[in-house]
Amino acid sequence: MIFIAVKFTVRPEYSDSWLERTAAFTAATRAEEGNLFYDWSRSVDDPNQFVLLEGFASQEAGAAHVNSDHFKAGMETMSELIAATPEIIHIEIPGSSWSEMGELSPKA
Repeated sequence: MIFIAVKFTVRPEYSDSWLERTAAFTAATRAEEGNLFYDWSRSVDDPNQFVLLEGFASQEAGAAHVNSDHFKAGMETMSELIAATPEIIHIEIPGSSWSEMGELSPKA
């Protein structure tokens, strides 16, 4: 699996509309063959920072994503909304989904 984590620092005037403005890109990415997950979170410490966690089944699926028309359109849209160059972690890891955490489970 290709695992990607990206931190986006958004211009303050776009923070409250970020998820709406990226919704079409998010939906198109989630519909891609080979996309395993594509999930946004907002920082609890910085209201202008969003973290994206995404997973792709293979290098080929990741390449198809980056070469898609909706990726190019999404990058164009996002470039107008961000305050800084995003930070990224991109790594290939074994598996095809999230694993359960062994150290914690709900009490009965």
